[in-house]
Amino acid sequence: MTIRVIGAGLGRTGTTSLQGALEILLVGRCYHMHEVFPRPDDVSVWHAAAIGEMPDWNEFLKEFVAAVDWPASAYWESLAAAYPDAPIVLSTRTDSETWWRSASKTIIPATFEADDSPWRRMVLAMNKHRFTEDIRNKDAAIAAYEAHNAHVRATAPAARLVDWQAENGWEPLCAALDLPVPNEPFPHKNTSEEFQERIGSNDPAPKS
Repeated sequence: MTIRVIGAGLGRTGTTSLQGALEILLVGRCYHMHEVFPRPDDVSVWHAAAIGEMPDWNEFLKEFVAAVDWPASAYWESLAAAYPDAPIVLSTRTDSETWWRSASKTIIPATFEADDSPWRRMVLAMNKHRFTEDIRNKDAAIAAYEAHNAHVRATAPAARLVDWQAENGWEPLCAALDLPVPNEPFPHKNTSEEFQERIGSNDPAPKS
């Protein structure tokens, strides 16, 4: 297998829905933070990447046809170089405030409420080196979100970039991949309410 789509969007930008859509379109597995939890050996790989030690992507992602969401989206440039034919999908929300309202109720508190573990330490290292260490501060988090998106738009090759929001659905993805639009509704997964319900009954991160 090879990576056919690279997700450059941050968490809480429709990445779980995007994962589901790409798995339908590409008939294969799409890497997402959800994949890290049952694959504890991946945590050390991402922690090393946070400080600049990139893995062999072909080996590390050999089971997958796409990679979206954090932590993969933090390394979209390295992935884009490794897979030069893959479209780069920048998933975003309608505005920064909308992203913050979702993130501040879900992924941000989940990180800090999780027990100390390699997973939590990896995420904190990634925030420090790849986003912002002050992620619980609204102004700092929004500034980092906007800077990330601006950097992708400014540096990704225009011919490969798909600037996408979940409301856009299938069409931009299918156009970039030269695939027909599926005859089924676009996936809509992992709303803030679903996220909060899930972590209310389960620890959001592995303990080892």
